[in-house]
Amino acid sequence: MKLCELLDENHIIPQLQNRSKEGVIDELINLFQDDPRIIDLSKAKTIVLGREKIMSTGVGKNFAIPHGKTDAVKDIICAFGRSTLPIDFNSLDGQPVFLVVLLIGTDEMVNTHIKLLSRISRMMTKDDFRESLLKAETTKEIINVFIKEEESYFDL
Repeated sequence: MKLCELLDENHIIPQLQNRSKEGVIDELINLFQDDPRIIDLSKAKTIVLGREKIMSTGVGKNFAIPHGKTDAVKDIICAFGRSTLPIDFNSLDGQPVFLVVLLIGTDEMVNTHIKLLSRISRMMTKDDFRESLLKAETTKEIINVFIKEEESYFDL
């Protein structure tokens, strides 16, 4: 499994509208409103927001990975949002966020969930990858940036 296999055009927002952490998480989770993999959208949202209260997932270098594990989903779901305006995510480095990857996994797929979080972190630490995502204007361009980056990665 690769991250680009989890993302599709319906789960990418090339220009996020919200400027707050909670608003962005809400905007991304709402992309799964009618997704058959969702058992309880409200519970999934509560899990992710609860994780944020423990420690911000704004990990630095202008990106965040809000995430959680729950029985409110049947399978791992992933969404991506980009903003040209700064988002206050209470990041660990104090900097605003422009790139957000939402990842929600099942309680049974802990190992895969952790590997995906690790992959996202590794990808997002690359300056050229982040710059390509910031320059991409359409959902298709964004997906292609993920596909190109993951060409050299092994399946999880």
